[in-house]
Amino acid sequence: MERNLQKIRRAISQVLYGMALHDIARDNLRRRGSLEHLFLLTVFGDLVGLPIIPPYYSMRLLPFIVPEINNWRRRLLREKDYLDAIF
Repeated sequence: MERNLQKIRRAISQVLYGMALHDIARDNLRRRGSLEHLFLLTVFGDLVGLPIIPPYYSMRLLPFIVPEINNWRRRLLREKDYLDAIF
């Protein structure tokens, strides 16, 4: 009985989350991604031919960013489409 009650409570909480907070969470993740993209472009723009700040500061931040560099370069150099901005 209690197990069924927990399942019902979980289902209701998921429905309420989907109705109220899912769009906000997706928008926040999208904004975080765009800000992270902008930060990496500012700091490590010289990797793609756009030097903005002196390399000393980017080298100090390099150990924190190394795991994300390949994915960032792939996203940066990917062809963009108008539909990417919509969805």
